[in-house]
Amino acid sequence: MTKALRGFKHSMWSILRNRRISRKRSLVECPFATMKRVFHFSHTLVTLPRRVRVKFMFSYFAYNLFALRINLNRG
Repeated sequence: MTKALRGFKHSMWSILRNRRISRKRSLVECPFATMKRVFHFSHTLVTLPRRVRVKFMFSYFAYNLFALRINLNRG
């Protein structure tokens, strides 16, 4: 996404580009916000990429179980 410079307005092209990017990002922001808020998963203390990947996989799994429980309670 681009920001307008001070004193200048965005062109129509960059307004439409920013809107397309924000629509794609909005789908992903909600699960990450829930992982941060509910599971306190804002950063990792591990440094190896393999360990970070495993830690994120467990976090995704926990989020899916959490979302499933919420959806089952609604219906």
